[in-house]
Amino acid sequence: MLFCMVVYMKQSKSKRQWQSSLMATVLLILVIIGCSFAATGEISRLEEEAAFERLYEETNGLAQDIESYMQSDRKLLEVLAAIVASYSDLEDPELWELLDSYSTVGFFSRLELLLPDDTVLTQGGRAAEKRGALSFVEEAAQGPHITDRIEDVTGGGSYVVHHYMPVVREGETVAVLFGVIDLEQFPVEMFSSPYGDKAALYIIDGNTGNFLLDTWHAEPGNIWDLGERQMAPGYDHEQLKQGLIDGKTGYVVFVSRTVGEYLYFYYEPVGINNWRVALSVPESEVFADAQAAREIMNLFLIFEAVCFILYFLWMFRYVRRETNEKQRQLDTINYLYEVEKLLFNAHEKRENLFQALGEIGRILLADWVAFWMADKPDCEGTLFLWDQGGSSQRMVNGETFCHLLDYFAQGHEAFSARSAHMIQQALPQDLAAQMNCLTAIPVEDVDGKICGILLTAAKAEGPAGSALLKSVSFSFSMFCSNTRTYRAMKELGEKDALTGLYNRNRYELDLPKMPLSGHHFLACVYVDANGLHELNNSRGHQVGDQMLQELARQMRAQFGEQYTYRIGGDEFLAFVADRQAAEVERLGSQLEAGLAAKQIHISVGIQWEEAVSSMDELVEAAEQKMYAAKRAYYANKENDRRGRIVAIDS
Repeated sequence: MLFCMVVYMKQSKSKRQWQSSLMATVLLILVIIGCSFAATGEISRLEEEAAFERLYEETNGLAQDIESYMQSDRKLLEVLAAIVASYSDLEDPELWELLDSYSTVGFFSRLELLLPDDTVLTQGGRAAEKRGALSFVEEAAQGPHITDRIEDVTGGGSYVVHHYMPVVREGETVAVLFGVIDLEQFPVEMFSSPYGDKAALYIIDGNTGNFLLDTWHAEPGNIWDLGERQMAPGYDHEQLKQGLIDGKTGYVVFVSRTVGEYLYFYYEPVGINNWRVALSVPESEVFADAQAAREIMNLFLIFEAVCFILYFLWMFRYVRRETNEKQRQLDTINYLYEVEKLLFNAHEKRENLFQALGEIGRILLADWVAFWMADKPDCEGTLFLWDQGGSSQRMVNGETFCHLLDYFAQGHEAFSARSAHMIQQALPQDLAAQMNCLTAIPVEDVDGKICGILLTAAKAEGPAGSALLKSVSFSFSMFCSNTRTYRAMKELGEKDALTGLYNRNRYELDLPKMPLSGHHFLACVYVDANGLHELNNSRGHQVGDQMLQELARQMRAQFGEQYTYRIGGDEFLAFVADRQAAEVERLGSQLEAGLAAKQIHISVGIQWEEAVSSMDELVEAAEQKMYAAKRAYYANKENDRRGRIVAIDS
């Protein structure tokens, strides 16, 4: 009997302990679930506040973008107005070639000139048909200014905005330059894309309600002509109207007749005229993040209730195992992130590429890491190498890696060699020396073509590392793509299309770098082609182009290509380093003689200095000497511009 009582008491005690543990567990679950619900509600509230804050930030950012672009356009007009003022003939084709080249800069669709007789000169310098539609006196009196929405006086009656800038010569306004902003072709792509292009953007005239920009409707109309909208509780139509008229910042919520749900309409003033910028976003987009957060939290609560009890059973083993795994993943992620970050702008900062290769080498404990990038279709390419002693770069033909290229062309995703003999078959002798472990993977572009090979090698046996190399192959592929794009854009932006010489853009970039370090002497050779304008008028621009091409060819032959530029229509300039003054003068004379033999006459100014104190002064001195030579040339009656005909020997 006593034994049974003891057993019963132990069972009762065990049961009570189990019940206590169960109750504690249930209580803990209830507390956590309650806290989770509270956290869900708080997260939803914060997400809603964040949604409204984002709407404000997006609208404010658009307002700042518009102001910034308008300020940029005004600075451009100031510069162009100063250039226009330097032309006595405002219909000069050269002037209009310049103005038309800026027709798509900023917001402008074209540039025009308003003359004192109210004539409007439009593209190409031709007079617009609707003469007198604009008043020179009125526009000039207002100085630099921007109009509200008006009908286009020269473009078929569409809606436009004019950005005016007076052209002042010797204190007198001789014309008014203005950029035409075509509202039907407004460059919306210049702005950011709020809400992934799911928001509608408006620019509204607060005085009239006219839309200057409306990406929601087919044509820009008037906001008041659209009628009153069904507002959400707490909002009314007069609130919207008064807010737009008074230039306040705020928002209203109304039902969209198009999508059938609430639209959140946020507006604020722009520092231009009485304009307002506004965004309208469907409610589903405004609270997309908040809704996603609610759904995630609800799923989490369900998962939490099901898995809570099981959690304690495997937690300790899981923690130990997962801690090691998470650390490994974290190391891998940091490695991937660091390599990707370095390669992001490695096409501009080549040292970043070598740092990325070094990062790979440190992770894989490699003696060297190399990346061969194919530069041309014939497999000519560049080899970038990092090793323990530093980094290097050199041109390497694809035939050097023919074994690997053939191997990858057969569909293999990685090449691995664990013997010196195999490595010597796959690599050049200088790379294969003393290496006993090699891993290589192909790097492919978006078309699936091999654009490079990533290689690692070590003297001692180590992990293959192909998985880690593959994880960064996309970043190297983007580096190849960015490099090709960067080179192409740089080539277009720095080369003169007609002559193949560097243009004024490259000249402006190179000038601050002069004088070249390590050079003792520096000369500036300033060249102007005599009679280009007359040749174009008498023989045509094609013959004039041939003249400029021949001049460029001979300048390249005399002074090289690296520091030779076409800086204007008929003006060329070259910097010559480490040549004595007499030698530079001889080269200039040879240039004049060679061109004169082909009936091409030039004026040359040469300024040679042993210690250059100011590049601007050096160039200006050479330019003045060129002008002196030009005056001497035209002082000769035989070289009179009006009677001279230039023949170019093709």
